[in-house]
Amino acid sequence: MKLIKLIIPFLFFQASLVSCRSNTYNFNDDIPDGIINAIKEGNARELAKYFNNSVELALSDIDDIYSKNQAELIIQDFFKNHPPQSFSILHKGGKETSRYAIGNLTTSNGKFRVTILIKIKEGTAVINQLRIEKEDGE
Repeated sequence: MKLIKLIIPFLFFQASLVSCRSNTYNFNDDIPDGIINAIKEGNARELAKYFNNSVELALSDIDDIYSKNQAELIIQDFFKNHPPQSFSILHKGGKETSRYAIGNLTTSNGKFRVTILIKIKEGTAVINQLRIEKEDGE
């Protein structure tokens, strides 16, 4: 009987841990679909929902750290000048606290290599770095 009294509270504790974890980002998950779809669609507003408060952004002649709002405007301008035709992830990986993805973006004005670095902030996946670089020979 004493064993049952010890086991029951332990089981409730375990169940509460599982329910708490269900609301956080699981790093076993892939890059969030919302990020991939936003790039495919050229939707800067949707992509910006995943930006950290400051984002390291590198494209063409731009390579600096920007606020979330500034980064959205820069990406919006990029998509306006380079409407996406397709986007595919080539490689992805990560550790406990960060994930990355490398992909190919084909636009009406050429092909680009996209690198995304994601970190966890308060249980949510956020983009810390986004690089969009013209592929060699383009």
